[in-house]
Amino acid sequence: MRNEEIYKELVAICGEKNVLRDEPLKDHTLVKIGGKADFLVMPETYEAVAQVIRLKEAHQLPFTLLGNGSNVIVLDGGIRGIVMQFKHLAGLRVEGNQLIAQGGANIKDASRLACENSLTGLEFACGIPGSIGGAMVMNAGAYGGEVKDVIDHVKVVTQQGELRTLKKEELELGYRTSIISKNKDIVLEAAFALEAGDQAAIKEKMADLTFQRESKQPLEYPSVGSVFKRPPGYFAGKLIQDSGLQGKGVGGAEVSTKHAGFIINKNNATAADYIATIEMVRKKVKETFGVELELEAKIVGEEVK
Repeated sequence: MRNEEIYKELVAICGEKNVLRDEPLKDHTLVKIGGKADFLVMPETYEAVAQVIRLKEAHQLPFTLLGNGSNVIVLDGGIRGIVMQFKHLAGLRVEGNQLIAQGGANIKDASRLACENSLTGLEFACGIPGSIGGAMVMNAGAYGGEVKDVIDHVKVVTQQGELRTLKKEELELGYRTSIISKNKDIVLEAAFALEAGDQAAIKEKMADLTFQRESKQPLEYPSVGSVFKRPPGYFAGKLIQDSGLQGKGVGGAEVSTKHAGFIINKNNATAADYIATIEMVRKKVKETFGVELELEAKIVGEEVK
């Protein structure tokens, strides 16, 4: 199937304004890194998402779900085929003690809406920069809370283009993992079961967590967020700090001097700079402590040819 035919099919499903060709993905990732997507599509309905999936399956087209571009490194050669982003599927609403969030919504915005409605349970997410979809895929957590503590059910599109609802017990939520990740399902919507709480107490807790985050994390620079998973029995940031790596890096990428668990895009870094810095960190920590750091951030796309 030629690119012109793919483009026409995508426009028929999503509308011309929602299909971008040769789109620079550095404009769509939080770390501000990445080459071009052949096609960036932004569906407006769940059925449009399913139709795009069925199209890529029928023609065996490469497909990447970008989420809101947090926790992902797009290589400098960009991404072939179809890249999907949920800019138009980012709604939030409250129904009783449930908060319903579409896959493209930011989980920190869901946390704020819960607070506005005096609902407790999502305070831990007030500083997480990821989307609801990404949070579900990796069972996001912070400050002692996790998605699995409050999720009720999730609506997904399977890789066959089928719409399904998964209950909590079907999600297999563990440390940074889920059945959604294993099956490569696409999260359309998540329902969180929260509890009525005291709004002043909820605000106070969120303010405290926000202060902790802002005082310790290098939010003034683009980054993917936490680069590495927590190794059993250790903290990745402490291992990196104790390896003397803060302030070091390759090209425009640098291990943050504020929080060693973050690699920042300090000066127009390329993906090659960023990944070389990651490898430098992994090698040094392995040599110093014998600990193998595992990536939490995802790497997608192709190298420059």
